[in-house]
Amino acid sequence: MRAADIIAAKRDGAELTTEQIDFFVQAYAQDQIPDYQAAAWLMAVFLRGMSRRETVDLTMAMARSGDVLDLSDVLPVAIDKHSSGGVGDKTTLIVLPMVAACGVPVAKMSGRGLGFSGGTIDKLESIPGFRVELSVPEFKRIAGEHGIVLCGQSANLAPADGKFYALRDVTATVPSLPLIASSIMSKKIAAGADGIVLDVKVGLGAFMPTIDSAKELAHLMVDIGASVGRRVVALISDMNQPLGCAVGNALEVLESLDMLRGNGPADLREHCLAVAAQMLMLARHRDGTIPPYAMAEYLAEAANTLRNGAAFAKFREMVIAQGGDVSVIDHPERLPRARYIEVVPAAAAGYVAQLNAADVGIAAMHLGAGRERKGENIDHAVGVIVHKKVGEIVAKGEPLFTLHANDLAKLERAKAQLLQTVVYSDQPTLPLPTFYDIITAG
Repeated sequence: MRAADIIAAKRDGAELTTEQIDFFVQAYAQDQIPDYQAAAWLMAVFLRGMSRRETVDLTMAMARSGDVLDLSDVLPVAIDKHSSGGVGDKTTLIVLPMVAACGVPVAKMSGRGLGFSGGTIDKLESIPGFRVELSVPEFKRIAGEHGIVLCGQSANLAPADGKFYALRDVTATVPSLPLIASSIMSKKIAAGADGIVLDVKVGLGAFMPTIDSAKELAHLMVDIGASVGRRVVALISDMNQPLGCAVGNALEVLESLDMLRGNGPADLREHCLAVAAQMLMLARHRDGTIPPYAMAEYLAEAANTLRNGAAFAKFREMVIAQGGDVSVIDHPERLPRARYIEVVPAAAAGYVAQLNAADVGIAAMHLGAGRERKGENIDHAVGVIVHKKVGEIVAKGEPLFTLHANDLAKLERAKAQLLQTVVYSDQPTLPLPTFYDIITAG
């Protein structure tokens, strides 16, 4: 086979064979196809699209381009979750201990953040000593011994996806549903997942701007999972405003600990309970037969782990197992703290009609909480606390945001970003829903 022939076939609208897709992916992963040909192929896919069968083939080819984990020797069933990214999304830090405290072991590899979308691994590194880089044997050992492990993604997990992803970012081919879906699902399959709960964000702070586009992506990923024998559920969740109140690494860890102690914002609690319940459902009903009362029971079971302290205890256990300073978990005031803390008051009175999640995320990035370019260092202490959400009433001069900064110039830049983000109304406005839909196979 020749790479040029495969590029030409897709350019002309042909449906590629399984063999053509596998050849192209494996050859590119092994540096046998140069970036300029891979870029041409990506643009052809972007313009011509892919059939469901082609997308499944692409997913599996990327999953097989490196290691494919088998967790069956340490876990009875491997249930994973994935969020398409968002502002203030610290769900993994809360959900994994909840699920593990219910007796369902969880072993997850997560990524770092880029842009205003925060990364789970960056948040965990706010905890002194916490080891996010684990070998595969260590990963499996901790999962088997403690029923919970959370670390950075293995470098050899779907390496073809990593190469394609970097190229998509600089060739204007990121917003392609087949490329997005195969990228996400190849990593989940390579990580050994039997069941996957997808949290597909939609709105001003999400990659998918509309509910219809988010549903289309969700359906595609659920179909991919079903085609290769994985059970997948996708939740369409709101990202027009930040999730919870904290945006920034140590601040989000602090909010997560508060939630694990039974407190925390109502929207974050509702979100985490729903994701945890879906994970329990996948773990306990492997044949797909689900009693009508099951969801209510699993929601209650997950909520109980917050009330009785079991989820908090499981988080502590994970921190100890991965070398973190557990005294910081018991005394969260020891987490990294910013030098400057400044309140941003409301410029007007009224009801909050819009709170643009992207603006809040960009403000946090300006403070140093996120990366504008891959590999940049971040400041774990800085970020934004959101005091009012859509639908709430605010008085002029009342605290709207609190900025945590270590640089006064960055603080002023972030403040300018936030002053433009709130839209006020003199009429009552409805709060935003947490979820819009649930997508399942069949």
